[in-house]
Amino acid sequence: MSDIRIDPDRLLADLDTLRSFGQCETGVVRPAYSEAELAARGWLAERLRAAGLEVAVDPVGNLFGLPRSDAPCLLVGSHSDSQPEGGWLDGAYGVIAGLEVARASRESGGPPIAVVSFQDEEGRFTTLTGSSVWAGQMSLEEARRLTDNAGRTLAEVCRQPQGLPAPVAVAPDRFRAFLEIHIEQGPVLDTSGEKIGVVESIVGIRSERLRFTGQQNHAGTTPMHLRHDAVQGFVRFAERLNARFAEVVTPATVWTVGHVAVHPNASSIVPGRVDFTVQWRDAETARLDAMTEIVRRTAEDVAGEMGLGHERSSYATIPPSACDPGLIEILAEAAEATAPGKWRRMPSGALHDAANAAHRMPMAMLFVPSKGGISHSFAEDTERADLVLGAQALARAAARV
Repeated sequence: MSDIRIDPDRLLADLDTLRSFGQCETGVVRPAYSEAELAARGWLAERLRAAGLEVAVDPVGNLFGLPRSDAPCLLVGSHSDSQPEGGWLDGAYGVIAGLEVARASRESGGPPIAVVSFQDEEGRFTTLTGSSVWAGQMSLEEARRLTDNAGRTLAEVCRQPQGLPAPVAVAPDRFRAFLEIHIEQGPVLDTSGEKIGVVESIVGIRSERLRFTGQQNHAGTTPMHLRHDAVQGFVRFAERLNARFAEVVTPATVWTVGHVAVHPNASSIVPGRVDFTVQWRDAETARLDAMTEIVRRTAEDVAGEMGLGHERSSYATIPPSACDPGLIEILAEAAEATAPGKWRRMPSGALHDAANAAHRMPMAMLFVPSKGGISHSFAEDTERADLVLGAQALARAAARV
């Protein structure tokens, strides 16, 4: 089968346009279901239609561009929502590269290819919300009950841009494989001078929201030994968690306390409540299980020692995922043909929608370099030539799947 020849200028122009939705400094602020994300989704729908694809949106907001044929086809894509302070390429690159490959294939008489932009990959509500519902890892009813950090439910904010068709389920079984291209979000390719990463596996992830409840009181008149300070409990928890994790983790294991909200958050009040998140990632399920037990036991121990109440909620778990061996070889051949000697096989330390797709079909991923290994930041960037090269490798592989 002949290669699919993409149009680099068209690819980059669409990336730049998508960047304009929610642009802030050099990055984007485009969280799921925000006004900027709704506008971006509406624009993407028009680009999918212009590429000759039928637009479909499912009840959670996943946006699909589907070939007119009902025959099983390849699905490519990623997500277009961002972190609260996000980079312009995280997810967006995979969606636009998928769009370019699909329309280039159609223009050249190649195989029909479908495109997807999954909703809330970045976790406003939970980990990989849209693809979790689509892949059957979470029910729509459960998803609609999820709350964000402001206490709003997904059901409250889930809206569709004007001009999109009524929501309809898009069955995974109409696709025979899933490919996702993404920026690496780490330093390996950038520091090695290599241009493409062929992903062999994706780490698993666990996360929980926790709450310590103490006694709100006057900061000047309450003796230290009589306080039930929720923040002091949080500090002891974080310190002890690091020490206990050290007994079970490897150098590749990571964990993060990423969101903390103190109530009432005033300088003259002993804090009565603190809400926070803990997230941990590893490639081994047994180690993830051990870390889960440590998180819960540590919270219980600290609460008991300091006379605090404690709760946990919104537990999320995504198991480690292996990429399909056959697809890995196709991607490896495409990488060697596109960037001879300047590619490698590698794991993904970041989580991606491909991990959920793996529950329903063969999947695999490609990476392109991230400057300085920086992502989830306005400073996120990739050389434009590398963006084109990665899309060319994706197109070469897509023609062979």
